[in-house]
Amino acid sequence: MNDSTVISADGTRIAYTAWGDGDPIIIIDGATAHRGTTPENKDTAGLLAEQFRVINYDRRGRGESGDTAPYAVEREFEDLAAVIDHAGGSRPATVFGWSSGGHLALNAAQAGVPAARLVLFEPPVVVDDARPPLPADYVERLDAAVADGRPGDAVALFMTASIGLPTEMVAGMREDADMWGELEAVAPTIAYDGRQVGDTMSGTPLRSDLWNRVDVPVLVLHGTGTWPFLVTGAGAVADALPAATLRSVPGENHSTTPEVLAAALREFIEEN
Repeated sequence: MNDSTVISADGTRIAYTAWGDGDPIIIIDGATAHRGTTPENKDTAGLLAEQFRVINYDRRGRGESGDTAPYAVEREFEDLAAVIDHAGGSRPATVFGWSSGGHLALNAAQAGVPAARLVLFEPPVVVDDARPPLPADYVERLDAAVADGRPGDAVALFMTASIGLPTEMVAGMREDADMWGELEAVAPTIAYDGRQVGDTMSGTPLRSDLWNRVDVPVLVLHGTGTWPFLVTGAGAVADALPAATLRSVPGENHSTTPEVLAAALREFIEEN
């Protein structure tokens, strides 16, 4: 295991940890998450490191990575490209995205970032009325809260509007100063994920041109006990892609185990 950094196209320093050697597997975290909050990524890497080079990086604005204003989704495509090029040695890369990290993986592939294959775990997509859609002004409200010095309100909006937690539960969470403080530290990046997600949580079918240039093999995973809308959304993503496989795995509430994930990644890579 080694920690290092790469420099993205706009000069932003992106921090990462790498395990093992071989063809790279790049792990992209979802909203608010980074290396300091995802020990399951380390455990997954430990199960794969004898065969692959597993790389988990802090997305810009989180953990030990820097950030450069103004934000645009293309900057995160450049970050991923830099990780593949420098940390991955430009070898054929498998890009794995948790949750909205899966949107980043798809959007980057659509934009031409090279990847041999993609694996997505429960990309948050809402294509029906199984749950309320994201508010039309979701990103604008996030930006306004951060600009006004109210990062906690941005976190609360994410928890209620995106995750769907009850308001009273979020109020209780705010009383945990340490945990809430960690979330406030990455609050500016919640809108980054909102922009990556775009209109895919609007409760309407996915646009046909959204990922129509993603022609590499894609594995879309969902847990067997997860929220129903995520199962439907995973199916919609798989249906929208020309070379996708949909698979259920043991897991619930938007998660699975390192053992399950490592086995799924290994099998998919070996088959493709």
